[in-house]
Amino acid sequence: MSTGKINVQTENIFPIIKKFLYSDNEIFLRELVSNATDATQKLKALTSMGEAKGELGDLKIEVKVDKAAKTITIKDKGIGMTAEEIEKYITQIAFSGAEEFVTKYKDKVDKNVVIGHFGLGFYSAFMVAARVEIFSLSYKEGSKAVRWECDGSPEYTIDENTTKTDRGTEIVLHVAEDSLEFLENSKIEGLLKKYCKFLPVEIVFGT
Repeated sequence: MSTGKINVQTENIFPIIKKFLYSDNEIFLRELVSNATDATQKLKALTSMGEAKGELGDLKIEVKVDKAAKTITIKDKGIGMTAEEIEKYITQIAFSGAEEFVTKYKDKVDKNVVIGHFGLGFYSAFMVAARVEIFSLSYKEGSKAVRWECDGSPEYTIDENTTKTDRGTEIVLHVAEDSLEFLENSKIEGLLKKYCKFLPVEIVFGT
């Protein structure tokens, strides 16, 4: 297991994300399902080019709520990530000037543009989660599954995971006490219909 610190310019970047970028906390599901869709579409493209081997299999994205465990899980069967890719795409956020930009223009620009530009979509998870885990296994031959965990501070841990054996990525949100409304099936179903209805990958939730 290794530990590290997310590459941000300030210890207070998470409050900035919450206050300025994600005032509408329900969009976390849109962002995470969109990421899962991207991973799935990338696998399709790599397979069609002969760069990804093996059967595609069932590519549905699964969204699960465990009310007892207070978790929401978004699972895809896309390209997955290696430990090195998680370090690159999750922990090395391109925050150069982001804090100043957001503070200065928070009332003048489209927040979605800021989110997309700085690659912050994944971090919308912390709008509703006290802790987030990533379990991922890359499509690349010989890859080992990895687990990443962060509690909303710049500190994180990443280690090899021996329980995940299927390709793709699972994002597990340990829902915060002030966001328990998102553990209601009707709430999640409504958000999926609102934000994810026309995505090009089938999404499975509940029955």
